[in-house]
Amino acid sequence: MSSLSCDYPLNSVARPSQQQRGPLPATSSGREAAIASEADVRNGLSANLSRLWRYAFVLSRRRDMADDLVQQTCVRALERAVQFSSGSRIDQWLLSILHSIWLNEVRAQRVREGTGLAEAADVLSFDGRAEADRKVMANQVMRLVDALPEAQRTAVFLAYVEGLSYREVAAILGVPIGTIMSRLAAARAKLAEAKGEDVR
Repeated sequence: MSSLSCDYPLNSVARPSQQQRGPLPATSSGREAAIASEADVRNGLSANLSRLWRYAFVLSRRRDMADDLVQQTCVRALERAVQFSSGSRIDQWLLSILHSIWLNEVRAQRVREGTGLAEAADVLSFDGRAEADRKVMANQVMRLVDALPEAQRTAVFLAYVEGLSYREVAAILGVPIGTIMSRLAAARAKLAEAKGEDVR
């Protein structure tokens, strides 16, 4: 993670010049709010870099791609800092941004390869040797998780590795909370069945 950096200059988000702004008291509170939002986002990025990288690695299975995804997430989060609501869960907001960037990358890759748009389920995977595995289960179980469908793998990672609530996972993935509950229930059933068949 030492190669990752979100230390972008404070003026990385375009703002009007001092001459353009001038003394406009009516908009000063808006500028102050924007600066405060950017500060919140910077602090949130620093605190969540490891979590972002783990999720990026789960999605991409490549360390270099995970680095790129996190860097893109940093840039986009800073560009959209004014959209972050102070007091809300910044980790959820950042994970949502990363997830969106990954889906866009998957679709772009399919277009480049001439196969058109495709669902992320075709390319997502969960690596049992990832850093997260030591936090949730033994390697044997992680191999079983790898066999789950993409939608279930992603839900398992966010809920059981990252410890997010069902509602937070649903918000990140953009699906109803009932869908998350169904995916996790199905994943648990498949894992239990698979463990019963192969306990080596």
